[in-house]
Amino acid sequence: MDPSRQDSAVNASPEHAHSKPAPDLLQPELYINRELAALEFNFRVLAQARDPDVPLLERLRFLCITNTNLDEFFEVRVAALRHHYAFGDAIPGPDRMAAREVLDQIRERALELTAEQYVVWHEELLPALEAEGIRFVSRRDWSDKQQRWLKGYFQNEILPVLSPLGLDPAHPFPRILNKSLNLAVTLEGRDAFGREGHMALVRAPRSLPRIIRLPDEVAGGPHDFVFLSGLLHHFADDMFPGFEVKGSYQFRVTRNSELIVDEDEVENLASALSEELAGRGYAMPVRLEIASDCPKPITDLLTANFGLGEHDVYRCDGPVNLNRVIAIYDMIERPDLKFAPFTPRLAPALAQHTSLFEAVAHRDILLHQPYDAFQTVVELLRQAAQDPQVLAIKQTLYRVGIESPLIDLLVQAARNGKDVTVVVELRARFDEAANIELATRLQEAGVQVVYGVVGHKTHAKMLLIVRREEGRLRRYAHLSTGNYHTGTSRVYTDLSLITAHPEIGEDMHNIFQQLSGLGQMARLKRLLQSPFSLHQGLLERIDREIAHAHAGKPARIIARMNAINEPSVVEALYKASCAGVEIDLIVRGACTLRPGLPGISETIRVRSIVGRFLEHSRVYWFGNGGEPELYCSSADWMERNLRHRIEVAFPILDPELAQRVYDEALVNYLQDNTQAWLLNSDGRYTRTEPGDAPPHSAQKALLAPLL
Repeated sequence: MDPSRQDSAVNASPEHAHSKPAPDLLQPELYINRELAALEFNFRVLAQARDPDVPLLERLRFLCITNTNLDEFFEVRVAALRHHYAFGDAIPGPDRMAAREVLDQIRERALELTAEQYVVWHEELLPALEAEGIRFVSRRDWSDKQQRWLKGYFQNEILPVLSPLGLDPAHPFPRILNKSLNLAVTLEGRDAFGREGHMALVRAPRSLPRIIRLPDEVAGGPHDFVFLSGLLHHFADDMFPGFEVKGSYQFRVTRNSELIVDEDEVENLASALSEELAGRGYAMPVRLEIASDCPKPITDLLTANFGLGEHDVYRCDGPVNLNRVIAIYDMIERPDLKFAPFTPRLAPALAQHTSLFEAVAHRDILLHQPYDAFQTVVELLRQAAQDPQVLAIKQTLYRVGIESPLIDLLVQAARNGKDVTVVVELRARFDEAANIELATRLQEAGVQVVYGVVGHKTHAKMLLIVRREEGRLRRYAHLSTGNYHTGTSRVYTDLSLITAHPEIGEDMHNIFQQLSGLGQMARLKRLLQSPFSLHQGLLERIDREIAHAHAGKPARIIARMNAINEPSVVEALYKASCAGVEIDLIVRGACTLRPGLPGISETIRVRSIVGRFLEHSRVYWFGNGGEPELYCSSADWMERNLRHRIEVAFPILDPELAQRVYDEALVNYLQDNTQAWLLNSDGRYTRTEPGDAPPHSAQKALLAPLL
């Protein structure tokens, strides 16, 4: 079927639809567990590390991404499940799986993923890297010259920083920092005080590089590296003079990284979060990674200390901190082993108009990142900061980066006399410290900084500029599916709109009033907003497609997002499928909907695109009986986004721009037969193959003109 067609195949007639008994769409077997669906994404990323068509150092990067993703999965999702299991306060999702059952299945799948990671590392990447002159030289292969150099390096650069700790009643088990590299060392002998050695710990300070490059004079090839862990193992005797080292074993503990702050009780959210951040690195342990050859007595000692069980232990056939290998990506100048560089397009309006305000007043501007340059957004804010006719600037910041040029421009705007208000989301996970720092910097420059709404993260991406023109005020707006982050703008796909549409500007004004003041829920004219109108607006539009199907009209839904797990939306999509609505979902990550179930979801197809860029755009398209409606949004169809966050969905009103989004971000992706994975009803994915058709990669098709 041609994915660009707006009409469905054969829609169920009203008579046919009402002749069947309505299926029970709340059966738990119709829903995939959300945590297991999230974990499954990493197998698709790991497949990129195995793909010979991907440049070698990029394959290495994908392997490291699976490792960091798995870390975060345990820090957040597994930590929450363990808490719920311990305290019995979990509310089962629509799949009705108990926390213990979910944890057991996570362990089974995570063990498979971990084992596969090390197979990829040892059997595929290491040989391929060595063939390109890039070697990780193991201890057994060090030459005499390398041994001498490494011993000197250890003595001069590493040993002075270490503080090995022998365990005894006067030296209890130390606090172990989250995800830090450590060695458990078994000893035999006595020290200067007559104390008998049994067990010691060595913590590798984070100031030490995890990968050491051998200098040319001792290297056996153009790029020779050794792991810090290898040096700690090999020269363990130097850390414990007088003792015989019987064995040394790497380990790493992963801890709960969620910050718990009672926002109803604290007076200053920034101060409360700062206090919580100080203890994050030593929160409750959730996973122990340990060398595969570590003896059971040492494993038992470690698990007992961390309050973990055998089911929390993951044995690693290689470096326990495999993600640290990413360091060599920037250490090696081999463009032939990386993705080809490209230059994003500048918006034509920048060349055609001196002023972006003049350009946007004439016509909306659509940006499709990373193919279109984020520089257009930076330039918009730069002109606003310097334009004497601009009176006020309002912006939301979720993830931005402390060195962002946008922060400099907001500071400059405030110093130029503009009224600048910035909503900084302090609770953006793992960016809390950076956001507290940038909020402080903005406040010191005279910017009015607010932290959003208690109990609701501000995830919407909005920039509103108020300008005086010919005696009246006019609003210019930028709305996006992605963050105001110059770094991720080159590696994430996102869509954004710059517009002077008065009703969109008025809606944004009302939302900013809510965020910075104590405004009531406004009746928005063009935007859909969580937690108020977005969820209901989606259900109404799905119901509208159902009504079209029942009336025998074309009925179609195409939606693209990062994840979908909101139960009522999934149920509505099942109802739509039962009515004959054709539904295509492009879901990068976790999807709890089961497609292709007879009598339930036969007309639903779900695909995931994994490639060079991280898919981050959210687009909702509704056929609407031949009068399509298209929204872009900051919100996935997840419970947290639709019910517990401040989110915005914005329409693309210019027909030509809407068609561009439809063609580039939807149809193009439905035609992908090389980087697309199709979700099966059992929750597993199958990678598409071109077969006899010409190969088509959605990302490569958009990138080709820029290379």
